[in-house]
Amino acid sequence: MLQITSTQLDAFITAWLFPMMRVLGLIGSAPIFNNRAIPRNIRIGMGVIIGVAVAASLPPPPAIPAGSWQALLIMGQQVLIGLSMGLAIRVVMAAVDTAGEMIGLQMGLSFAVFFDPNNSGQTAVLSEILTLIASLFFLALNGHLMLIEVVVRSFEFIPIGASPMHADAWLVLVRMVSVAFASGVMIALPVVAALLITNIALAVLTRSAPQLNIFAVGFPITSTVGFIVLILLLQNLAPVLESLVEQGFEHVGIFLHQLGRP
Repeated sequence: MLQITSTQLDAFITAWLFPMMRVLGLIGSAPIFNNRAIPRNIRIGMGVIIGVAVAASLPPPPAIPAGSWQALLIMGQQVLIGLSMGLAIRVVMAAVDTAGEMIGLQMGLSFAVFFDPNNSGQTAVLSEILTLIASLFFLALNGHLMLIEVVVRSFEFIPIGASPMHADAWLVLVRMVSVAFASGVMIALPVVAALLITNIALAVLTRSAPQLNIFAVGFPITSTVGFIVLILLLQNLAPVLESLVEQGFEHVGIFLHQLGRP
């Protein structure tokens, strides 16, 4: 009769559970994977499958009881690492969302909003359109496969264990927020500049012809100019999005190097 000791059972559980927590953390925060259009059961199942595949190639984790406080600490650490990697890429995608918000505001379309289940709040239509384009481009670049590769390689830099996490690594994520905001402004800048010139021209026209109803002609003109420049912008958006995705994964690599530094 086969007998399994409690030590062997704990080793078996922790060998599969710890890597799975990191993978599930990534899937819970990374773009594409955390989309609510994908059923939760499928996302969890995907995380379990990837976690099992990763765990089979890793060395045995620390031999600790599965229900101890130390095991809970390691599980929390793995979830935090996975969440951080996913959020780092999500911040990059937020640059496109920021650009859409700015463009919609300048075009006078800030009232055109709808409920977004992913953000659990109101989202501008233009922002959602640009985010959808960025998501499709992310898939075209195999970004979803690169995310899986990142989480697999992360075990080389940060082995499973209760090792301390360096504070310098979190500064990398903070810097990514500023980079994403600046990138969003740069994406929206052509449309914002064109609309600024249009508004100045309308202001001069109003001064020279006071009888002109600026509210009747201003909105159609600004909307038309905004859409024309936006169409021209979309034709040249691919290199910008590719650069954003590359910067995002570069920052994730720096984050992992800093976090796993001895």
